Amino acid sequence: MHFIFSDTAVLLFDFWSVHSPAGMALSVLVLLLLAVLYEGIKVGKAKLLNQVLVNLPTSISQQTIAETDGDSAGSDSFPVGRTHHRWYLCHFGQSLIHVIQVVIGYFIMLAVMSYNTWIFLGVVLGSAVGYYLAYPLLSTA
Repeated sequence: MHFIFSDTAVLLFDFWSVHSPAGMALSVLVLLLLAVLYEGIKVGKAKLLNQVLVNLPTSISQQTIAETDGDSAGSDSFPVGRTHHRWYLCHFGQSLIHVIQVVIGYFIMLAVMSYNTWIFLGVVLGSAVGYYLAYPLLSTA
């Protein structure tokens, strides 16, 4: 297999069949935007994880130790349970974002495996633009 310069390709599904230069340009643009989205999700997921770790007052293991060591009153068990519930909701949200990131990543990979040079260059350019735009967001509070 080798990369080819062509304006015809079948990408991901049979209905995404490209037969003209305009169709190829549109397909490259769509994949470029998907690559930008992928990079944005990657940075957003890291930022969300950082916010979750900062906002949760103690880790789940520390709360479990506090529950077993101390004789807590009934009023203390409610916030601990609530914190566990918040942690599971955050974990579920992050898992969902991860699945979306993986699906988009595999779509991009399969599109590149068409061995069309234009598609490959669109994905590389989209990844570079996405990283350039999203990376500075990590340093902002």
